[in-house]
Amino acid sequence: MLRYCGFLILLCCGLSGWSRADDQPDVLFIAVDDLNDWVQCLGGRAGVHTPNLDRLAAQGTLFTNAHCAAPSCNPSRVAVMTGVAPHQSGIYHNGQSWRAAPRLRNAVTLPEHFRSQGYRAVGGGKIFHALSWIQDAYGKQQNEARLWDAYFPSADRPLPPTLWPKEAQAKTNARGYTQWKPIARTRDPQIPRPAHFWDWAPMDEAESGMADHQVVSWAIDAWRGRKGQPVFQAVGIFRPHIPWFVPKKYFDLYPLEQVKLPTIRENDHDDTSPVGQGFCRRQWHTWAAENDMWRGAVQAYLASISFADAQLGRLLDAVEDDARQRRQTGRQRKTIIVLWSDHGMHIGEKTHWEKFTLWEESTRVPLMVVAPGVTTPGNVCSKPVSLLDIYPTLNQLCGLPQRDDLSGESLVPLLKDPTAKRRTPALTSWGRNNFAVRTERFRYIQYHNGDRELYDHKRDPHEFTNLAAGDAESWEQQLKELAQWIPRETAERVP
Repeated sequence: MLRYCGFLILLCCGLSGWSRADDQPDVLFIAVDDLNDWVQCLGGRAGVHTPNLDRLAAQGTLFTNAHCAAPSCNPSRVAVMTGVAPHQSGIYHNGQSWRAAPRLRNAVTLPEHFRSQGYRAVGGGKIFHALSWIQDAYGKQQNEARLWDAYFPSADRPLPPTLWPKEAQAKTNARGYTQWKPIARTRDPQIPRPAHFWDWAPMDEAESGMADHQVVSWAIDAWRGRKGQPVFQAVGIFRPHIPWFVPKKYFDLYPLEQVKLPTIRENDHDDTSPVGQGFCRRQWHTWAAENDMWRGAVQAYLASISFADAQLGRLLDAVEDDARQRRQTGRQRKTIIVLWSDHGMHIGEKTHWEKFTLWEESTRVPLMVVAPGVTTPGNVCSKPVSLLDIYPTLNQLCGLPQRDDLSGESLVPLLKDPTAKRRTPALTSWGRNNFAVRTERFRYIQYHNGDRELYDHKRDPHEFTNLAAGDAESWEQQLKELAQWIPRETAERVP
């Protein structure tokens, strides 16, 4: 069975192999939506302000080459929560109901598995797929009440009500679809604009009213209120997902004139596959670049990252304060913290926006792990790893029964020694038969029509030159070696 690697942040505090139920660690499982590799600890290519993500990374092992199982919310999150790769489940896109997949009908999700071993499982915010402005079809929520002991605000409505800027004049119809007048627009109303939900603006409304703030406030109370039973607590932070509506103070961190744009190359797609080009939202980029909107969009994404970082900071402060109080009263609890993002995000790189491609910016995500007795603060691992590895890693760290139905492999060896050998590359799929293989040096892409792309990240970190379209003969051996990781059989797409 193939194993896969991606982007994950595991933070484990106080760990050397627990087996007794009364000595099992609590697990804090944090998902951040659409967070790409711009965070400061991963290079901060745009000078992003992420002190709390950096603080978390410094407490354990930072994975700098982690990747999602699929560059889309639903298939990525289903893969994390079930431990089953998209090409094995048939869950490839956002509109699919994951329990309809034959492979997943009886799948035991992470919270179910922990509950079966004596844990109390609680969650809040976006863990399975959901969208704040669409309640049906493409954006329908995919959570299940039966997985959890409790959920905030509720299992069938996992996102609190969204706070919209007053000028958006947002209105929601009976089908749960919210429409609003885009705030980020050109002076000329005749210039056609991309989708209304690709929008951004600073907000004057109170931060405490925002959905992510509410989720984290719940998470803080729930964490402080845990008692004797070990807890698996999942916390979903929605930003920096679009629309980028966050308080003005986060926009103020990035004066518009100082915002740096990503590097792109003219005619970059001359050597890319037509299939990959078909995934690319070049129309979005043309509108942003030609109408002087690109810099404002980058500013808004950076502001949204910093807003999400601030919410994480509130949670980490509470966790650390709780640990201090418990030490003083002799009620100390061991803790594992896992932080991951479901996929990356293009902000104009390769003239593309959002995710939905097999290029680096779509698949790469932040990852960190802290495990007292296992990890060493400040360790950095460049081995390719996958979000699919979260499930088996938590299994091993918490001493739970091993499962043979998981696609990933435990990261514990890398948590102990970031330089440990790891043969398995990271595999990402988009649709049924489009795959990317990521090693420490190369990215290999193979599309359903047989087209190939090969990028050498040692010499070409922006993926400007497709070596498979140039002097392919010189790279044929490398291409063959990487192609061996492409699955020969894939599950049919389910409804």
